[in-house]
Amino acid sequence: MNKERILITGVSSGLGHGLAKCYLEMGAEVYGCSRRSPEDLIEQGLNFCDLDLSEQTESEPKFYQWIQGIESFDCVILNAGVLGKIKDIQDCSMEALKEIMEINVWSNKWILDACLAEDRLIKQVIGISSGASLSGSRGWNGYSLSKAALNMLIKLYAGECPSTHFTSFAPGLVDTAMQDYLTSLPEDPRYTPIEILKAAKGTEAMPSGYECAKKLIEAFPRLLEKESGGYADIRKL
Repeated sequence: MNKERILITGVSSGLGHGLAKCYLEMGAEVYGCSRRSPEDLIEQGLNFCDLDLSEQTESEPKFYQWIQGIESFDCVILNAGVLGKIKDIQDCSMEALKEIMEINVWSNKWILDACLAEDRLIKQVIGISSGASLSGSRGWNGYSLSKAALNMLIKLYAGECPSTHFTSFAPGLVDTAMQDYLTSLPEDPRYTPIEILKAAKGTEAMPSGYECAKKLIEAFPRLLEKESGGYADIRKL
């Protein structure tokens, strides 16, 4: 029986690290990229490429070369992303918003183009989205914008690539460095979700990246039963 071949972006920490670790433990052939090297995963057999997704000029040709000769992936998981600072959109610089969009949206465009090139077979693509892509909560400025754009990017590719199943998938709360930042913020009545996150941290409502990854991997096959290009939230699946 052939091993599953999985590609994951953003594997150095958080959910991406958890997904890579779970798949490696399952015996899958795992390709992972991030800026920092996850030495523990590399020791477990991760095929790793160091990439800075904010630098397309340098990283795009490196990515193409890395996956050259690979005929197929069972699943491509577009996980890498940044939050940015919690503040009102009026207080956000264009430079900061552009950097968030570069990592959370545009890098996924050239990654998908590379993966779909050379008649490569891709069974499933999952873009890690967020409830913030729909809620538009005050303060989540560039993150909400970028995740909403990611949802549409996934939908557009689904319309062009009928042989690949695409889903934008919100994983729910995950205890990552992003949550460390959010829960360290002072109370601010303008940004109500922060208090909800503080209450969830350290409880079962906010699992570790590894524990969340196990639940997501179990759910991924069920996404194939839904229309390609749609949005799903694990809390409502």
